[in-house]
Amino acid sequence: MAQQTQIARVLERFDRWLARWPTAPALAAATPAEVLTEWVGLGYNRRALRLREACAIVARDGWPRDSAGLRALPGVGPYTAAAVASFAFGERVAAVDTNVRRVAARLGADPDALLPATRHADFNQAAMELGALVCTARAPRCGECPAAAWCPSRGRVTAAPRAAGATRPRFEETDRWARGRVVAALAAGERLPAPIAPERLERVLAGLERDGLIERDGTRVGLPGAPR
Repeated sequence: MAQQTQIARVLERFDRWLARWPTAPALAAATPAEVLTEWVGLGYNRRALRLREACAIVARDGWPRDSAGLRALPGVGPYTAAAVASFAFGERVAAVDTNVRRVAARLGADPDALLPATRHADFNQAAMELGALVCTARAPRCGECPAAAWCPSRGRVTAAPRAAGATRPRFEETDRWARGRVVAALAAGERLPAPIAPERLERVLAGLERDGLIERDGTRVGLPGAPR
């Protein structure tokens, strides 16, 4: 849930999700429509289907015990696999997110080389927090950094200038916004959003169908696995 979604939004849903589906077999037994409906508001809805697919594999085969096995699950990338393997199963592996990658680059070291022989899970957590709170991208607080004494980048990091003249479209103008509106409407049993222009709506529906997030039967549009 926390991949590309703000933690504040995740916390509102996490407990409710686990109360409904406390185990991998429970989630695997849910329909795609049920899973997507519960996911509405978290964004990037394909993650919900990949999570359900992963739980089906775990329900059948059990949990992989290392990062390589976790990486083979649908929707699990290298960072998530390493983080779960480190924190849940004790594997000595670097969990490299954007913050850890930045810290390692400024120290001039490979993230794997920084891992200590013991307490590597604690180290992974500390490295994430260091990058998120102290060794930040635009305004690193070198005077507060516990690694400052041996950091070759101390006091030398300057913020990259923002691109001049670049403008982003309003979120409401993006297909990502439209996709979320369509899934939310279907989950709530409502009509497709009227403000979306017909040609844009067709493009969005085609993309959602291709990604397995909706089913179409003639003029009928619904979530996969929803009662007809």
